[in-house]
Amino acid sequence: MNQLDQLKKMTTVVADTGDFESIKAFSPTDATTNPSLIYAASQKPQYRSLIEEAIRYGKSKGEANWLEFALDKVFVNFGLEILKLIPGRVSTEVDARLSFDIERSIAKAHRIVSLYEAAGIDRKRILIKLASTWEGAVAARQLEKEGIHCNMTLLFSLPQAIVCAEAKATLISPFVGRILDWHKKNDGVESYPPAEDPGVKSVTAIYTYYKKFDYKTQIMGASFRNKDEILELAGCDLLTISPPLLEELKKSNDPVPRKLDPTKAAATNLQKLTVEEKTFRYQLSDNAMANDKLSEGIRNFVKDIVKLEAELQKFV
Repeated sequence: MNQLDQLKKMTTVVADTGDFESIKAFSPTDATTNPSLIYAASQKPQYRSLIEEAIRYGKSKGEANWLEFALDKVFVNFGLEILKLIPGRVSTEVDARLSFDIERSIAKAHRIVSLYEAAGIDRKRILIKLASTWEGAVAARQLEKEGIHCNMTLLFSLPQAIVCAEAKATLISPFVGRILDWHKKNDGVESYPPAEDPGVKSVTAIYTYYKKFDYKTQIMGASFRNKDEILELAGCDLLTISPPLLEELKKSNDPVPRKLDPTKAAATNLQKLTVEEKTFRYQLSDNAMANDKLSEGIRNFVKDIVKLEAELQKFV
C-alpha cells in the first residue's frame, strides 16, 4: 500500500488545487481553493468557459458592480466543477479584503452559499473560508449558527486556533509551511529535523489542545513544503496537500506510522486558556511570526484577487 493510501486510513486527504485533472488523479475526499489557486487555474484555456459564464452572470447584475458579482461566480463555478469530482466538501474563500469587516464577510458568505444552493448544492458540502482574524472568528460564529460551515484560514498560532474553536468553526487550516518559511529566514537555518519543524510543532500543539478540551472544530494542516511535514502530522483530522506532494506520497510504499492520536492528546496535562478580544490582539501582536504571516497572507491573497479581477476585465 502506498503512503497516500496509508495516510487516508487515518486522515482525511484534501486536494489543495483548483485543477480538475489533479483532483481526478488523486481521489481526495475534499478539495480546497484560494485566490492564488483559482488565478493559476484561470490561466488555462480549458477553464475559459467558467470565466466567460461568470462574466455573463456579473453583467446580468448591472454595470456598476458587475466585477464583484463575476468574481464570486468564478469561485463558485470552479467549486461546482470540483464537487462533481469529490464525495465531500469544497472550500470557497471570502474576499481577503474583508478580513477585518464582520458584516460584509457575513454578507459575502451568504452570497456564495446562495449561488451554490441555486445550482442545487446542499450547504453541507460548502466550507466558507475566512481569515483567522478576530473579526473572521466573530463572522464564523454567526455563520455557523445559520448552518453555514466555516474553514478558518491563515492560521499560525494557538490563540487564533482557540478563538476559532470557541466560535464553533467547523474547520481550521494552520499553515505549516509558511510557519517553517518564517523560522528558516528568522533563524538563518536551511532546515530542521522533521519532528522539530516549527510548523509541525505548532499544529501538534493545536491538535493536542483541541483533543484535550474536546473541541469539535477539526484541524486541517495546510501549506506543506515537503513530504516529511505531512508524515509528521499523520493522524491529523485532515491534511490539504498539493498535487506534487500527493504524487510523492503515491510513489512511496514506506510505512506511515500514526503521529497524532486523540487518546494520547486527551491524556496530556494542559491548562485551558481564556482568549478574549484584548488578549487575542495582544498575543497575536506579541507573536512576530504569526503577526507577520497573517498580514502577509492577507496581502498576497488580495494581490491574486486583484490579478483575477484584471483577468476578468480582459474578457469584456
